[in-house]
Amino acid sequence: MTTFKQLGLSDSVLKVLSELGFEKPTEIQEQAIPHLIKGNNDFIGLAQTGTGKTAAFGLPLLERIDPFNNKTQALVLAPTRELGQQIAEHLDKFSKYLNKVNVLAIYGGAAISNQLRSLQKTQQVIIATPGRLIDLIRRKAILLDQLKFLVLDEADEMLNMGFKEDLDKILSYTPADKMTWLFS
Repeated sequence: MTTFKQLGLSDSVLKVLSELGFEKPTEIQEQAIPHLIKGNNDFIGLAQTGTGKTAAFGLPLLERIDPFNNKTQALVLAPTRELGQQIAEHLDKFSKYLNKVNVLAIYGGAAISNQLRSLQKTQQVIIATPGRLIDLIRRKAILLDQLKFLVLDEADEMLNMGFKEDLDKILSYTPADKMTWLFS
């Protein structure tokens, strides 16, 4: 039986996983975490809903954030506000013992003024829906030029919902050398 410790996670993350009652990694976590925590390649992860995909990409993503770099280093795109909120909630919990790692969810249907205010502070990880993200990019409230990681959660669903043009536009604002992780 593989443990989270064997996957290469830090003591800070292992401590929070223990507090949250995570005992052993799921298949997608076992396959993705070691690859993403150290690798410098793009990644595609496929698994059924409810198998822990958010932890599969979220844990290594948080481990790789430089807390002393105040630029946006990671962007997680989600097709819906509800999924974006859920991802942000999980990443907030997972980062409990990681000093200075800030996570912010931005999505339509919420007051943009609050999101603009939050973006004035350091936000290393942003979880966003495509439409609101493009709006904030146009307002120059978000810069993605220092992005190191792009995660597309439910990538197939975003394409099915007609977000291809939006995704292409968002990608045009990101560096070519970023790592892209697709989860579906």
